[in-house]
Order: sequence, then C-alpha cells, then structure tokens
Amino acid sequence: MPVNASDIILHNYPQSPVAEKIRVALGIKGLAWYDVEIPRLPPKPLLTPLTGGYRRTPVMQIGADIYCDSQCIIRELERRYPSPTFMPSEDAGLMWCLSRWTDGELFSLAVKIVLGSAGDSLPEDFAKDRGLLYLGENWAARLKQANDQLPHLVAQLRAPLSWLNQTLSDGRVFLLGPAPAAIDAQFYHVVWFIRGRWDGGPSLFSEFPHLERWEHNVSAIGHGTSAALAAEEALDIALNSEPSIVSQSVKNDPQGLAVGTKVSVGPDLESGEQSVEGIVRNLDTDSISIERTTEEVGTVCVHFPRVGYRVEV
Repeated sequence: MPVNASDIILHNYPQSPVAEKIRVALGIKGLAWYDVEIPRLPPKPLLTPLTGGYRRTPVMQIGADIYCDSQCIIRELERRYPSPTFMPSEDAGLMWCLSRWTDGELFSLAVKIVLGSAGDSLPEDFAKDRGLLYLGENWAARLKQANDQLPHLVAQLRAPLSWLNQTLSDGRVFLLGPAPAAIDAQFYHVVWFIRGRWDGGPSLFSEFPHLERWEHNVSAIGHGTSAALAAEEALDIALNSEPSIVSQSVKNDPQGLAVGTKVSVGPDLESGEQSVEGIVRNLDTDSISIERTTEEVGTVCVHFPRVGYRVEV
C-alpha cells in the first residue's frame, strides 16, 4: 500500500521513553501509523533534513508537516482525531499543567536515576550525548553527583509513586476513570523508563500494587497498528507534499512575532542543541510553526510548542 500525505509517520527508536509516550497515545486513539527507526545518537542524516536540526525523539511527520516535541504531537493528534479524546474530563487545562511536571521535573528525575545508577558502565559516546542533553554543560560532574545521591533521588521519586498508588486505590482503570487519557501516557512513559532501564525499578514498583495494576492496563492499550517505513521514503513524501497549515497569528504576542518573521527555535535549555531557523507561518499561544525550504524535502512546516522552547528573532 502506498503511503499517503495524510498518513502518520513517527520517527523514533524502540528504547526511547518519550517515543513510548507517543506510541501509547497512538494506541489510545487506535490509529494506524508508519514507523521510521532513527539512530539513538547524532548524526541523524535522514531526520535533520525534515526538522532543520532538531534532534530529539520522537518526531511526527504528516506529509510536509513536521511536529517536534511530544506535547506538540499530542495536541495535533487530538485536533486531527478528536475521538476517542485524550481529555475525557472537563479539566483539560489542569491536565496540560500537570503534564509539564511529568514531562519536565519528573522525567528529569527518572533520567538522573537511570544515568546515575549506570555509572561508568554507560558507553562513553552515549554518556556524553545524554549527559549534555539532560544535565547541561557540566554533565560529567552532575552524572557523578547523581550516582552519589541515588538513594536521595529514589526517595524523590517514591513519593509521587505513592500519590499515584493512592489515587488508583479506588479501583479506577485509568487516572481519570474508565477511559485512558493523555495524562496516562504522560505518566506511563516515566514508569516504563524506570522499570526497563534501572535494575531497582521492579522492586520499587512492587510496593505499589494499584500503580502496577494501572501500569498493566496502560500497557494493554498497545500502540495502534504500525508498519515499518524507510527513512528515504519519508523524505520523498515530504518532497511531494505541501504543508497543510494556514498562515495566521494571534494579536499581542509577547515577543511581537507575526507571520513572516524570520526566527530560530530550540529547547529552552543549556543542552548544546541546534536551533531550527525558518519563517513564521502560524503562531498562537500554544505553538509556533516555521516554514523551511531545501532541495532535499522541498517546503516543510516545522511545528514546536511555545512552552519549553525559546524563539529568537
């Protein structure tokens, strides 16, 4: 079957916890998607032509629209496929606020535990890449600190796990009730990461039976229906497609941004990551979309969240 410009393509790799979050989200929606496996470490020569330099995982592609960061991906999946909803309650705003903690401080804590517990066993290139990405320029010292302070870090994780376990003690199937929500995927990817990558994870989780029952329920959702796709074919799809988003912007943007402004966008962290340059095509409170044109992929629109990203003119 030929791949259409409207089909979902996920650029990811199996071990990525953030990609697991999106794979579960695709399962919640019951969607079919194409799976492009990318390298775990840079360079990523068949991904960067699409993103303009953004190297984090995963990236979702639909035709010539390229969605970076899981919060941007989840919002777009909800917009395109509203049923079943990711927000089966009236508290969508609160859930988005909570997701900034699950995807931010809670995930950072999990990274410190996993990397810190690995110590010197991490391959040097992997340790340097992930250390710089998540711990900043002084990553080697912070990695050693995480190893030295591992009991403290686990104590910081144990409390939120206890809170979740208490919430689930009423027998609910998922965090918001009988239907899975985006927040289930956003919490689950941290649990999945800790269980699979830290040898102390299974013992820690065994203290929380309601949490383990919920974990099993989320795992049973699956990942929708996927089929492998070559990265080269994904590039061809972008080249032969046009971005779908219309040009528009909101009034009173705090940075004075508007359609047509030349900008660079990148994570608001000291991680040494390359920013992506382009022309603003769409802008609102939640996201910014920039247009780029190259010989390899033609004109694409790269979408980023506003929260957690720095936009510079």
